[in-house]
Amino acid sequence: MPLLADYAVTPDVFDVDSYSNEDACRQSLELIRETLLTEGLVRNLRKDEWRNLLLNDNSRSWYRRSKEIIRKLFDQQRLIEVDPALPNQPADDQGWCAEALGTCQAFPFSGGVIVTESVKKAYPQNLVARIDRLGSAEWWASRSPSVTLDRSIRDYKKHLDLILRYSNSLMFTDPYLDPVKEFVDLLIHAGNRTPPPSIELHRVCYEGSGPNREILNVEDIEKNFRDRLESHLRSAGLKVTVFVWDDFHDRYLISNLIGLSLPYGFGTGTYPRLTRWTRLGRCDRDSVQREFDKASKQHKLHKQFPIP
Repeated sequence: MPLLADYAVTPDVFDVDSYSNEDACRQSLELIRETLLTEGLVRNLRKDEWRNLLLNDNSRSWYRRSKEIIRKLFDQQRLIEVDPALPNQPADDQGWCAEALGTCQAFPFSGGVIVTESVKKAYPQNLVARIDRLGSAEWWASRSPSVTLDRSIRDYKKHLDLILRYSNSLMFTDPYLDPVKEFVDLLIHAGNRTPPPSIELHRVCYEGSGPNREILNVEDIEKNFRDRLESHLRSAGLKVTVFVWDDFHDRYLISNLIGLSLPYGFGTGTYPRLTRWTRLGRCDRDSVQREFDKASKQHKLHKQFPIP
């Protein structure tokens, strides 16, 4: 399962009347709250009709902190607006489950649909799971803070798909970042959407290590990035800012949705063939962003330039 997954949550999950008592509702929502807010995306079904129902329909017994959860998901850009899958707006919770499943045709889930007992009875599919029995759903139980993958663009795209498509900001940090074709193919996966994401590329001013280290001319670095990226970025409707630093070692991908530690960065190869990516906690993700801020004193900035 990817390090960032998407889910649908039917309205009954937020309704106290769907549970034996309010405490059962509270415990169930606490079970999913942190996951959705740190490693998840939620489908905002029928282009915001789902969110409007939960925020504005006062005819149901919504749990008192439901609106807070929905607003945090919205503020953190974790709600994915998806087009209606069925002709009419759902009339009940089972209808919302059918709507969620209908979106699979155009957009398969990496996670699944979270419901309560009454809705699950109508939908035995493995993709649908009761909130009080999530541990028995393979797509929920397989969540992990790390993933092992091939060092190939195919696997990179697979595991970064949601991050590249839905992040509002992306920071690619790799000391030897080189805009080779494979990396360009990965980068433009974030394009062709409105508004485009803010993208930063961070690398060092040298090649090699130890006695073989060679300091590069920063003008040559800029020319290399422009020559290889500019036309592709224009076609994808993207702009990037490149930062050339004196020195750093670790590799990361940092976005507003998630932070990843990448031991081999964005390079591909067969030795070693496998790599392991790890999801960063929120504090570490923020720390990496501060480290590569221009105001930071941890590294010396040699040059910064936009493309195009």
